[in-house]
Amino acid sequence: MPDFKFWDSEKARLYAKAPDYPEAARRAIREMHRQVGPLVTDEQGVALRGVLLRHLVLPGGAAGTVDIMRWIARELSPETYVNLMAQYRPAGQVSAKQYAEINRRISSEEFHQAHEDFRVAGLRRLDQ
Repeated sequence: MPDFKFWDSEKARLYAKAPDYPEAARRAIREMHRQVGPLVTDEQGVALRGVLLRHLVLPGGAAGTVDIMRWIARELSPETYVNLMAQYRPAGQVSAKQYAEINRRISSEEFHQAHEDFRVAGLRRLDQ
């Protein structure tokens, strides 16, 4: 159950102090998918094996959701099971002074847009 947090290395540097995060995440997720493939469940919906990819939607598109969804569909598989998460809450050092652009919860419109990005990318398996 890997997370893919940021598409852009500048955003990763700014928010996570890890400019190499996007490329490292792509490599690791690609390898996980190569080894176990898309999520497979039993009749009760219990996961047996495979990748369930989580993505936290950030305010103002800061995570690069549209690019991440396109990459998943193109580089992994349209059958990749994706969990879009809306629970972002600013905390810790996130403040209006230092990180004004992410110093709020996401709007319902932004979460709806993330679902649209998922759909337009051609992905088919969304964790509701």
